[in-house]
Amino acid sequence: MRADKIWFNAVIRTLDPSVPAATALASKDGKIIAVGRDTDVLNLSGPETQAVDLGGRTVLPGFVESHTHALWGACQDLYEVNVNYGAAYGELVAAVKQRVARSSGDAMITGGPWRHDMRPKMGASPRAALDAISTEVPIALADVTKHLLWCNSRALELAGLHDGIEDIEGGIIERDPKTGAPNGILAETACAPVRRLFTHTPEELARATRYFVERFNRLGFTAFKEPMAIETDLAAYQAADQRGDLTLHMAAHLVRQSPLVPEMIPYDEMERWRRVYASPNVRTDFAKLFLDGVAPGFTASFTEPYLAASGYDADNHDADAILLLTPEAIAQEITELDRRGFTVKMHAVGDNAIRRGLDGIEAARRENGSSGLRHEIAHAPFIRIEDLGRFSVLDAVAEVSPKLWYPNPATQAQTALLGEDRVSRCHALRDYLNANINVTYASDWPAASPDPNPWIGLAGMISRQDPFGNYPGYLGPEQAITLDQALPLFTINGAHSLRMGEETGSISVGKSADFIVLDAPLESLSPAEIAAVEVRETVWKSQTVFAR
Repeated sequence: MRADKIWFNAVIRTLDPSVPAATALASKDGKIIAVGRDTDVLNLSGPETQAVDLGGRTVLPGFVESHTHALWGACQDLYEVNVNYGAAYGELVAAVKQRVARSSGDAMITGGPWRHDMRPKMGASPRAALDAISTEVPIALADVTKHLLWCNSRALELAGLHDGIEDIEGGIIERDPKTGAPNGILAETACAPVRRLFTHTPEELARATRYFVERFNRLGFTAFKEPMAIETDLAAYQAADQRGDLTLHMAAHLVRQSPLVPEMIPYDEMERWRRVYASPNVRTDFAKLFLDGVAPGFTASFTEPYLAASGYDADNHDADAILLLTPEAIAQEITELDRRGFTVKMHAVGDNAIRRGLDGIEAARRENGSSGLRHEIAHAPFIRIEDLGRFSVLDAVAEVSPKLWYPNPATQAQTALLGEDRVSRCHALRDYLNANINVTYASDWPAASPDPNPWIGLAGMISRQDPFGNYPGYLGPEQAITLDQALPLFTINGAHSLRMGEETGSISVGKSADFIVLDAPLESLSPAEIAAVEVRETVWKSQTVFAR
């Protein structure tokens, strides 16, 4: 067999234990047909073969992003107010004022993010602080977690959240202590009526798709997972694939239940979505559940209470009461979704939510037997030591994101809520790997990360330091892992989570020719240098989809 393309004179880290290193690879019809030494692989050359001398550069498998709201993030960058995570309160307010001044009509102003250390600056009535900017243009700003919204009166009015509105199950409507009226801060399912007003045209979504695909390819991604898809998202992803714009493998977790879409999506509707929106590069055999919320809103379910000094009612702590689904419902949902062939991703932040998610997987295994589906605990930051071993036993995946494995703007706020001991064990990656947990990397962009750059996450993972030195110190330095330990999280482990472990994730014969080219070997770089890596070239299905 003659090759279509050959890449040689390279330093190839294959992530394939059978052939861990090589200097050349060959492909035909988008598939790898040989990996090995230059002399052997070049023997597959024919008259039509394109041979590329990589000049000693480093080659790695294409990266897999296991949890990114790609369309959401792109729309945020293109269409919303978007200040950086470290922006001051005044900078955010000024950016909103500028957007309102440029707006026409009453189109909603969305964006953010705001941090919870800004709450004192919002005053006794956060709603009034935004009303001071405009009472005619609706404004809704998300916090750094994307689980809370800060709204002005006009946004509340359009969403039907009038002064006499009752509480929304699974959500929090913060209220003025004197009047009982909504004060403008909404959490979890209470955000849904406002979020329904966030809309984009098909043309805007097409532009957003092209934006994130170019950005992902530039960063070295050849595959990703959308963790929370509704029908409009699925239609946009499928349309992009049909246009040829989607130069990435992808999977979409279909929403069954979410605080942002509080109504349960019927199983029959999910089955229809799975059937109708699948396309060659869009996999739809995946589902999403939310078991809890986020720590800043006191909606993450921990076995132990939040610190009383944070304002939490520690004496009346009830971990299961914080869950968005009862333990029984969690078990029922996972069992049924497993039976229907959906790989389930469960948002679980608090250690109790993680435990209940594992209980649900255990119930599914007991009822259905081994389905071969690797269900996922998304984020999985605070796993209790006694639950570590259950992941391996249940063949469950711990998906981790770089929100708290090194010091960043969220660290201080999290410590005030949870204490230093708990925060220092956030993403205890060394313990996860020692327990033989299947771990994948995810940015959770734009919800938990200001950008989808994996190199910053990789650098922080192996150092437990802010790679850029903006936030001093370490976070759980004993939980740092090596480069060799970290790379599978970004490649082969992510491919398995896509149910594509036999098709991508390593540079192996028979797999898709998905790889990236770097100027220097990663092992020669410091963490700060890894964080600043710029990919030279990204190849997907043997086609160059990005080149510098």
